[in-house]
Amino acid sequence: MATLGPTALLRCLLLSAILALVLFLTSVWLPQGGIGDCGPGHLPCQTHRTTPQPPLVEPDGAPPFIKECPGQSFQVWRLLRFLTSSVSVADDVLLEPYLQSWDQLIIFMESLGPVVSFFSQKVNEKMDLIRQLARTHGPKGGAYRSVRSMVEAELQAGVVDFSRRTDSGCRTLLRLHRSLLWLAMTLDGLTHEPDQQGRLKTPGELSRDAYQVALAPHHSWVLRQAAELVFLALPEREYFLRLVCAQSQHEAEPVLRILIRALQRVHGVTQRILEQHAMLDLP
Repeated sequence: MATLGPTALLRCLLLSAILALVLFLTSVWLPQGGIGDCGPGHLPCQTHRTTPQPPLVEPDGAPPFIKECPGQSFQVWRLLRFLTSSVSVADDVLLEPYLQSWDQLIIFMESLGPVVSFFSQKVNEKMDLIRQLARTHGPKGGAYRSVRSMVEAELQAGVVDFSRRTDSGCRTLLRLHRSLLWLAMTLDGLTHEPDQQGRLKTPGELSRDAYQVALAPHHSWVLRQAAELVFLALPEREYFLRLVCAQSQHEAEPVLRILIRALQRVHGVTQRILEQHAMLDLP
């Protein structure tokens, strides 16, 4: 078994310590309460949740070069199916397939290594809260059927506060919305041409660039420092290409471009709805 040298071991220990500190600090911001306290003022309930798995069906309807990738949990065609079905014809985003898309994106993130689970844990907490709100406030056809219906219902009920933090679905969705932009920009960077010196940016550099635009302006100093360490731990470009079942940059690009367009479409519709209701800067 290979052993870590002193420098690598120190780096791993420092990384683990900082992430543990960040997770402790951010847990203080979460709503507190036991199982019996579940409700709009105490969400999310802190119970174990198994990520819902979509049915194992063939990727019918996907382009022929997007195929089942054997031996891995993340499948591009499955993510594309949920992204596509989440955008309705009425310029709205259906919440359940939207959250199912995030289930797949979490699988993608967790495939990148244990350090990235820092991000996936925060995403899981936000998804849990929206799903709990949907269960608490009615069936799928009710207020939490779509982004637009949720926004309008929460505004009418007065649960959205534009001056302080709340546990509203709108505020929680906004955090997911920003993270979706970060992922879309990171993947888009993987399709860029080499620079003048013929060098391609690493996934860590691409993720850092996207983070500075999509998430850093809304994060505390502690979270920004933790994110920097996550970017250092991301695997090489070849690993990302294998996750989309490609063996080369040339083979990966058409798959990535279709995926990026689907992510951008969902993000664009959500952006318009939040913007129409002045919700892009909820505290």
